[in-house]
Amino acid sequence: MMSAAQSQPTLESKLEALQCHFTWDLNPGPSKLFRVRDKLVDIGTEEGNRWLGHIYNLRGYIQYKLGFTEDAQSFFTKAAEAFCNIREADEGPWLVVNYGNLAWLHHLLGDQGKSQDYLSKVDALMQKYPSPPQHELHAETYAEKAWTLMKFSTDKQLLAVDYFEKAIGMQPEMVEWNSSYVLLLIKDLKRRLTGLKDDILEKMKIAKEQDPENLYLAVHYLEQRAKKGERIDEDEVRELGRRVLRNPVSSYSGMNDLIWVYRYNVSVDEAIALAEEAVVKHPDERYLKRCAALCYKWVTCRKNYPDQCKIERAIRLHEEVIALYPHSSLVKKIDLANIYTNKNQGLAKAEQMYQELLKMDLEPADTQMLLNKYADYLYVTGQGLDRSIDYHMKAAQIPHQSAFRRMSICALEKIKGTNWHPKFREIEEFLESLPQL
Repeated sequence: MMSAAQSQPTLESKLEALQCHFTWDLNPGPSKLFRVRDKLVDIGTEEGNRWLGHIYNLRGYIQYKLGFTEDAQSFFTKAAEAFCNIREADEGPWLVVNYGNLAWLHHLLGDQGKSQDYLSKVDALMQKYPSPPQHELHAETYAEKAWTLMKFSTDKQLLAVDYFEKAIGMQPEMVEWNSSYVLLLIKDLKRRLTGLKDDILEKMKIAKEQDPENLYLAVHYLEQRAKKGERIDEDEVRELGRRVLRNPVSSYSGMNDLIWVYRYNVSVDEAIALAEEAVVKHPDERYLKRCAALCYKWVTCRKNYPDQCKIERAIRLHEEVIALYPHSSLVKKIDLANIYTNKNQGLAKAEQMYQELLKMDLEPADTQMLLNKYADYLYVTGQGLDRSIDYHMKAAQIPHQSAFRRMSICALEKIKGTNWHPKFREIEEFLESLPQL
């Protein structure tokens, strides 16, 4: 008879073979975990959300990674309930990932008996609902893995696209999969700064027709039509705004993206009015305050912006949002510092805020963003081009590929191209020494 010590590797090998959040290489630092958690909270738990089971599964995993094990188990339990309610069945392949999460959680908590029970449940589901012969995974697993990677990883977007395509190929009737798939395509194009292709716009049109109540998709479709050069009727934008206001509050309502559409196709003032109307209608919803703060940032961060009333409103909103998102408000703190540069006698406050942020122990990606923003702030406020150059160099030196690194490198290359600055040679040598990421 095998001893417990001999059988343990067998249990661990079975756990490693599971398809679940614990085996999908999701290992970001606390900062990213808190950001994703806040995004999931802002989606809400409105009945009828077809992604509710996936949301609870991911929230359970994040809570475990943050050290909240009881919360993790509660969310995994809610995920199973949500899946069964949405699918109107007590069991099915949609529970494979959930049972895998529970097997891992009980293993990590030291309850190997319960862990083995959930492993057995996974085996039973796999036998009853096998994946098609030509596919490694079941469609439900591909879809959940794609949705999870879409929320977590910018470097795994193409993999998520592939998983969605496989899932949709097996179950094309799943409307929410196709909607998320085309939104992921748009997200990937934005990340790679690639222009919209006609075939993707056509896919968005078809997805919108299949999913007419998905306002998040409708807003993105309107945005992409505008980017392709189509003249967008302002009344069409306003009608979409009214529909969004009537819907339950959720980040999936499309409000954040809609105010961008207002900004470029109607006016910033109307974007502010829409966001303020939403805040008045739902004064306790932090997500809507975040949207309103963004609108005010657009106008009050402009150089020498004169309207002190709007600046005061922008400051109050940003302070509220920072308090409501205590673990994921770095960007809003930077925005608030920049708003203070236009407040009467506010430059000293802005500098103080930046100095406090620079002392924080941040993850490399966040440090890089902060250094890039501070370099821009120094240049815009006229506090010394040399200091701005130094901070752009510090941002570029961090070995993390991001838009902020690219912007700092571009700023340095622009200065180098003038050939007149005293640091011309130093910048040239610095850029030549930078490793390619």
